[in-house]
Amino acid sequence: MKTNINGIAVYTYGDPKNRPIVFVHGFPYDHTMWEGQVKELQNEYYCVTYDVRGLGKSYIGDGQYTMEFYVDDLFMVIKEMKLRKPVLCGLSMGGYIALRAVERNQNKFRALILCDTRAEADNNEGKIKRSANIDMINTKGLETFINKFVPTCFAKEAVKYKEEYYTSTLEKAHKNNPTGVKGAILAIMSRTDTTHVLPEIKIPTLVLCGSFDRLTPHQTMRKMAEQIPDSEFAIIPLSGHMSPVENPGAVTDLIKGFLKRRI
Repeated sequence: MKTNINGIAVYTYGDPKNRPIVFVHGFPYDHTMWEGQVKELQNEYYCVTYDVRGLGKSYIGDGQYTMEFYVDDLFMVIKEMKLRKPVLCGLSMGGYIALRAVERNQNKFRALILCDTRAEADNNEGKIKRSANIDMINTKGLETFINKFVPTCFAKEAVKYKEEYYTSTLEKAHKNNPTGVKGAILAIMSRTDTTHVLPEIKIPTLVLCGSFDRLTPHQTMRKMAEQIPDSEFAIIPLSGHMSPVENPGAVTDLIKGFLKRRI
């Protein structure tokens, strides 16, 4: 079922009486990247996905976004949907949102799942690169940026052997509004560092990373997991930065096992 909460497009699956899971997608994608997980989990859990502001079917506004706005949107969805201590699952940018949300109010959540993400804020080199991406959208168009960026999110092998998944993801990214995409870049490049929060996370946490992730390599994510007390870490085979899309079965199985053991 689809609903609109103050401009945010929210999608729900399963029985509201079941334990809730909120999925937060990565950049520059939309809620549909979690289809593989929702399909398998909706019989046991109440699955909630949504399009981050500026992307998918959510409102765009002026494109002046911050990570704090994204977290405010998440908290608003939880409140308006009356979700009691949901499991929070985020990938990449969704992971940035999840970590900042946990920093602001860890007690809102039952458990945390971090996919292909990092706690560190952008360094100077990263900020300069993101600035150049905004300029690329302004001068060469969104399509040029998407065609350059999206392939880096997939394992090189996936572009060939999982062409259907790759092509579908690419086409959806093309449909985004340039203002919303640039707004997301601004929010990402100006986000705060949440590394200091990792040792303070007390809720059960699962950290997942694609074996061929070029944007957040598994060595980096393993170090992040080691800083979170009593966390679990797993590498997703045959996938890059978009592990829930590239290898949905493996990601779903690990999430299922984690939830049955820990919540």
